[in-house]
Amino acid sequence: MSKAIRIHAHGGPEVLTYEDADPGQPGAGQILVRHTAIGLNFIDVYHRTGLYPPPGGFPLIPGGEAAGVVLEVGTGVDWLKPGDRIAYAVNVGAYAEQRVVAADRVVKVPDGISDEQAAGMMLKGMTAEYLLRRTFKVKAGDTILFHAAAGGVGLILGQWAKHLGATVIGTASSTDKIELAKAHGFDHVINYKEQDFVAGVAAITGGKKCDVVYDSVGNDTFPASLDCLRPLGMFVSFGQSSGPIPPFPMSLLAQKGSLFVTRPTLFVYNAKREDLEISAAALFDVVLSGAVEIKINQRYALKDAGKAQADLEGRKTTGTTILVP
Repeated sequence: MSKAIRIHAHGGPEVLTYEDADPGQPGAGQILVRHTAIGLNFIDVYHRTGLYPPPGGFPLIPGGEAAGVVLEVGTGVDWLKPGDRIAYAVNVGAYAEQRVVAADRVVKVPDGISDEQAAGMMLKGMTAEYLLRRTFKVKAGDTILFHAAAGGVGLILGQWAKHLGATVIGTASSTDKIELAKAHGFDHVINYKEQDFVAGVAAITGGKKCDVVYDSVGNDTFPASLDCLRPLGMFVSFGQSSGPIPPFPMSLLAQKGSLFVTRPTLFVYNAKREDLEISAAALFDVVLSGAVEIKINQRYALKDAGKAQADLEGRKTTGTTILVP
């Protein structure tokens, strides 16, 4: 019997239970996949705690990122076959040894990219792709600020942004994380526990500030992030690891320099199959070229998902973490 991690009620890491789980058979337009590696992301924590409502209710199998091998294909799926290596980023359901998933949500993994790399970069890497190439089109000469620089998205985005010719500023909480971020494309990294990051950005940029701020932290970095933007700059809130941003008057954006604000999600940006394919192809290309390196910094057994999430919440992890079925 296949095993999976299930959540039956919101709570701490202890609510992640390792159970038997029959994946079922693939229907029309679906495939049955045996996972070889599963990505760990903060959205998994949001689903566990209830910050994001569980899609479909309880019980819930969390996880939105994995790689594996096709075992069976359903009717109407003519571009995949048993044995193909695939990877995906979807909403939930990845914390399992096997699962049925919609075929139009997966992509083939090219030679040169390992299953562990694919599992650890689909959600994070395609997030970096849409943030850099579609939400705000970063170009040579731009200056960007990215919070949580040593996190999974940060280590990918830092390299990619540097490849695009941007000046890349980050924030991190320790000397080790600062050095890690600097090794992954960041030109400057501010220790936000020791220095006010607004003052740090002003000093680095000579008072000119940034074209865009990418913020997945939320409550703890708002509204200070707005003070890091030059007039007409863009604030991109794509997560809330410290809690949601409280309501604020729209007039604040005028006061801070006629700023733009957006709250994007990967699943909207890649809702169309065409966009998913373009996003994944861009990610694979930049990794295969060597411009972006995907390192697996932590590995946990699937059954130890609770420990993995606790370490993620406790900021004990850096970069990419995978669960191994």
